Amino acid sequence: MDEIVNEPAVAYQKRRYTVHEYLEMENASQEKHEYFEGEIFPLQREISTTDTKSMSGAGLNHNFIFSNTFGFLSSKLYGSKCIPFGSDMRMNIPENSLFTYPDISIYCNDIKHLEEDEHTALLPTVIIEILSPSTKDYDRGNKFKLYRDIPSLKEYIMIDSTEIFIEAFHINENENWELKEYKM
Repeated sequence: MDEIVNEPAVAYQKRRYTVHEYLEMENASQEKHEYFEGEIFPLQREISTTDTKSMSGAGLNHNFIFSNTFGFLSSKLYGSKCIPFGSDMRMNIPENSLFTYPDISIYCNDIKHLEEDEHTALLPTVIIEILSPSTKDYDRGNKFKLYRDIPSLKEYIMIDSTEIFIEAFHINENENWELKEYKM
């Protein structure tokens, strides 16, 4: 008999969850969710210009950009101390409680895991998000603000999926975030 997995979606707004409760539900879930300050949110990805769907499906542009970027990074980083991961790698920022799934994250040197959960990584060096109309405001604003709490983060790159436009932030010599834009 198949085991029924209850998704946490029904009770999102009813109460706050502990990290332990979130991890227990998330590890049993078939969909991905973010956790922040006791609240659980379903992750959204663009599947067309008008519809959104949970992480189980992303649009053609998103997948094309992901495949090309991840393939390039994998070959460039092969043999180095840095390893790229796709959006199946859950990441936690203990400094602000966020659990999320970046489109691409790069971990250099050692991959550190959350003590309570070996499926959750800590301390990425680079994060890349592929922007869609439904996620770009969050990725550019509040999510980037939360990412800046990661002590190991050196670069945050946002690739727009609707136009040829890349925003690449990096930590400069004065320990400030500096933006370089690439567009056509």
